[in-house]
Amino acid sequence: MEAGKTVLCMAAWMSAWSITTEGDNTVPKAENVRWVSLDFKTVLNWTVRPSDYRYTVLYALENGDWTENPDCSQMSHSECDMTMHLVPLDRFHEADIRTEALSQDYDYMDDLPHTYSSRFNPYRESNISSVEFSLKEVDMSTVSISITDPITSIHHQGKQLTIRDILKSDLKYKILYYKSGSTREREIVSDSSTATVSGLDAGQSYCFMVTAYIPSRAKAKQHGAWSKQLCKQGDTHLLQALSPGAWAGIIFVSLTVIIITISLTVFCCRRNHQRNTTLQTPQTSTPV
Repeated sequence: MEAGKTVLCMAAWMSAWSITTEGDNTVPKAENVRWVSLDFKTVLNWTVRPSDYRYTVLYALENGDWTENPDCSQMSHSECDMTMHLVPLDRFHEADIRTEALSQDYDYMDDLPHTYSSRFNPYRESNISSVEFSLKEVDMSTVSISITDPITSIHHQGKQLTIRDILKSDLKYKILYYKSGSTREREIVSDSSTATVSGLDAGQSYCFMVTAYIPSRAKAKQHGAWSKQLCKQGDTHLLQALSPGAWAGIIFVSLTVIIITISLTVFCCRRNHQRNTTLQTPQTSTPV
């Protein structure tokens, strides 16, 4: 009986050891594959556990033939720049991350795992960075805005393209502005990289922010990052610049001065009245 229990325990231990060993020897595969794209520079990222295996990236247009990325062959790291290979930009692309053994003599090359990415369309999904812009006051109620189109990582015929070169008429700019001290925000949309904002209250301060706006995209990808805020300073007169506390102080001092002035006036009037009364009273004569 004891011998049977010993045999069963040994068998269970050997089975557990075998499972553990097999787990340790499994071929790693790329996981958490995702596209990261900003201003049309697109990188494929993934995670993988440490091992002696390498990774090669292939790409294809949707339902097209697979092509190996020559810059991402037999890599030990988990990042591949796909910017120059995702053309045309306004098409869906896919990637295949293939696990490869260091030795080409590996007996099961066809059995090594692949990990496929989701579809990605750079034209419709690449994030757009915040823009820079400048303000110019045209008159007391009008401001001109000049926007600088962000530069991309894409070159064509020796020229580095801007997002305007790529998106063309699909690119618009949304301008958000509000009057200083007010919570009411207004916005306008410009089809070009310049805009004029009119109807401002003369002499008032206004603040502006700008973002790239691509209404032809899905809603979640229509807006770029918002720019830093720039403000147009209004006419700053001394009285306009005073805070409520300063106004309270001025009123208090003014009332104090008025009260003191009135009090002194009343006091002086009474003194003068008493003096005049004394002078007008006849003096009593004494007989000799």
